[in-house]
Amino acid sequence: MNIIIIGMRGAGKSNVSRRLAVLTKRPVLSSDTLIEYENGGKTIAQIISDNNGDWRAFRDMEFEVIRKIAAMDGVIVDCGGGVIVDLDADGNEVFSTRKVEALKKNGTIIWLKGDIKRLVEKVKDKAERPTLDLTRSAEELMRRRLPFYEKAADIVINIDGKKRPEMAESIVKMFKDQL
Repeated sequence: MNIIIIGMRGAGKSNVSRRLAVLTKRPVLSSDTLIEYENGGKTIAQIISDNNGDWRAFRDMEFEVIRKIAAMDGVIVDCGGGVIVDLDADGNEVFSTRKVEALKKNGTIIWLKGDIKRLVEKVKDKAERPTLDLTRSAEELMRRRLPFYEKAADIVINIDGKKRPEMAESIVKMFKDQL
């Protein structure tokens, strides 16, 4: 069984995933890092730029990486913030049934849920995080994704006021019989 960590930008997914890896002695796989690796080391920002700001190709790359990860067992999966979305024909974000179903085949999805205003403030002006949508604010986009996170999550952890080690330890306790 895999432990899959999802959440919005700035929720601490990578930090909590690394802590889980140490506590459980399981490897951690980052979907974003694997996408970059499979694209010759290009950053996500470069991949998006190469596609003229269109995220469709990236979401397809993400699906291929998720399919590979989902075939593994006993890993911690640090998912990119948009793993729960795909784009429709008009470029609007929609729930990604294909990626979520792939992840759930061999894992439990844990959503690190946090205050959107605080998360937006935390990640603004970070060059390594490409703009998600030129027509919407990051806050609006995150709010629109809330129902997708809710639909995908098997477990929800409210991160507000919690420290990363505390979150990782609580996840380990949830899975103590399966680790």
